[in-house]
Amino acid sequence: MIEANLGAVNPDLVLGARNAVETCLGIRPGEKVVLIADEPSREVAASLAHALALQQAAWTGCLIEDIAPRPLSGAPDEVLEALEAADVGILCMKPLPGELPARMAIVSIVERRQIRYAHMVGVTPEIMQQGMRADYTLVDRLSDRLRQRLHGARSLRVRTDAGTLFTAAFDPSLEWVKTSGLISPRYWSNLPAGEVFTTPARVDGTFVCDGTAGDHFNGKYGDLRETPLVLEIEGGRLTSACCKRADLEREFWAYCHTDENSDRVGELAFGTNLGLSEMIGNLLQDEKLP
Repeated sequence: MIEANLGAVNPDLVLGARNAVETCLGIRPGEKVVLIADEPSREVAASLAHALALQQAAWTGCLIEDIAPRPLSGAPDEVLEALEAADVGILCMKPLPGELPARMAIVSIVERRQIRYAHMVGVTPEIMQQGMRADYTLVDRLSDRLRQRLHGARSLRVRTDAGTLFTAAFDPSLEWVKTSGLISPRYWSNLPAGEVFTTPARVDGTFVCDGTAGDHFNGKYGDLRETPLVLEIEGGRLTSACCKRADLEREFWAYCHTDENSDRVGELAFGTNLGLSEMIGNLLQDEKLP
């Protein structure tokens, strides 16, 4: 793998980076760490590299643009080979249209090898100074309490002034899982973290997405308060998507039909990151807002 010079360290990002490396991933001296980044995330990656060096990790870093053209048609072989020998992986990159399969290939290795892994897709310097500065011990404590309260829940009804009205039914055999920032080999996690989630048995009704749609939609469309996506869901599957912006409607519908299960509601979650107080238009952090 081509090693990258990630550049100077922004001191404002060091606290969040050390939180990621020391608290969230629990990296120990000598552990093999693969840090995968891209040009838009170089500043964040430099702070993470600094934190890894302070922790005396045996880390290797690369910039995706040095080894493959963007958008990625698949995960670069160099990245996959490096992860096969790693104890810990970190991915910080800007999402681009069409790159979901490449990221899924990376996660597939992580899950098969059960290595500790931080998925920081869409991370920004702003996020490093907000959600990544949270006290994850407190986030974990809240997540545990919420998970205990949700245990055995059979259904949920959600209604908002914006027009959302849906019901969700839960399968008691499917656990409520916490991703509270304390990453283990069993569960990799997005960072910043702070969620308690499950896969609903079914969802029916209307969901008005007036925040952000996530993935590459964050940067392209931003805050959706003025042009919300109105999603109709039946039996846990998306049946229609309507929006004043025809381009967003068309692109979102195509995204939700990437494969046979892309139109399925795969997760229902509650945010538990106590370091957050408002949405910023980036789903990586916004979905963790309590």
